[in-house]
Amino acid sequence: MEAVVVILLFITYGLILFETQLKINKSVAALLGGSVAWILYALLTPEEGHALADKLTGHFGSIAGVLIFLLGAMTIVELVDLHQGFSVITHRIRTRDAGKLMWITCGVAFGMSAVLDNLATAIVMVTLLRKVLPRGEVRQIMAALVVVAANAGGAWSPIGDVTTTLLWVGGQVSAGGIVFQLLFPCVVCMVVPVLIARIRLRGAVPVIEQMSMAEAMRYEHIRGSKRMLFSGVGSLILVPVIKTFTGLPPFIGILFGLAFVCLMSETIHWQKSVKERQMYSVSYALSKVDVSAILYFMGILLLVYMMEEVNVLSRTGEYLRSVLPGLDLLVILVGLISAIIDNGSLVAAMQAMFSLQEFPMDSRLWEFTAYCAGTGGSLIILGSAAGIAVMNMEKISVGWYVKRISLLALAGYFSGIVAYQFQKILVTFFVQ
Repeated sequence: MEAVVVILLFITYGLILFETQLKINKSVAALLGGSVAWILYALLTPEEGHALADKLTGHFGSIAGVLIFLLGAMTIVELVDLHQGFSVITHRIRTRDAGKLMWITCGVAFGMSAVLDNLATAIVMVTLLRKVLPRGEVRQIMAALVVVAANAGGAWSPIGDVTTTLLWVGGQVSAGGIVFQLLFPCVVCMVVPVLIARIRLRGAVPVIEQMSMAEAMRYEHIRGSKRMLFSGVGSLILVPVIKTFTGLPPFIGILFGLAFVCLMSETIHWQKSVKERQMYSVSYALSKVDVSAILYFMGILLLVYMMEEVNVLSRTGEYLRSVLPGLDLLVILVGLISAIIDNGSLVAAMQAMFSLQEFPMDSRLWEFTAYCAGTGGSLIILGSAAGIAVMNMEKISVGWYVKRISLLALAGYFSGIVAYQFQKILVTFFVQ
């Protein structure tokens, strides 16, 4: 059965990697791989059907928690976006200096992605750049750096990136622990590429004329942009707080936050007609959510749990530990591989390879995995959802990105690793 699962794994990832060429959505490939794995397991093993069903139900309880969290967070972001909530930030970015614009844009992307997902952040910030800068090399470079900043910003927050969210929901990291341990390395990971690019890019840039500040504020007031932005961000920040004080799973906090944001939307538009209110409703926001991404993770996690069930991942972990000089090297390789293979599935595999009994919450392994898997996707533009979105929006080719940005992202990646190791040494020294 182990050989069957491994073959199925390679077939599934082959379909995912060559999604564009084969014209098969990766969500379909993941769901097919995950469901077929369990069907084959049921047919090829002598285990009683009820016992197998109980195992699958237990695994799916964990999967459902992750999926509900992602669905709730995505819906909150879409509700804020429907009210143009992010324009509260973008309307206030006004400068003609290329260097300043780069620092402001990447800084905002870094901070915003810690409370939103990095995909939404990248889309918002590139939309801003399209309103400020005409099409050209400068805008493409800044858009590419937004990908680096958004991925770095999402890695240190339990709700900022799916990789860290998986570790947080799975109990491998705590909210406070991951923020404390990864904030500084992630800042370094973002600052180094931007600093190098800033040296190359100097002087004023041509900008597109924007609406006046007075017009922007009237526009925001009509749509309730400020109230929705603050309620959405506040609800997302409240999720780890609720988990910390109640011990309840994160999806409870996200459902509470979603209900609060929906209520805020209803109060803003309660005097409008039914047709007008519909454009700001939760049902309309749900229609804009990327459900295919949720289905993709469902299929991947089903496949990962099957690999765990037949002990493929645990044996792989034992083998890697026997041939590699240290787990740090394995984690660094995971980060480099995440530039090609989806980092969420890599983290899920790591969770199955190494147990919480051996590596408890906030162990070095899990913290370092969150950093490397979260930021490694920036090395190639296809390595993250944020990168793919920006690539499509700005028509950036993989070759262009590799030539102009990949080395900068690689410098940031390894600079963050050095910063993480240095911070660990300092903390150990002062604790002792």
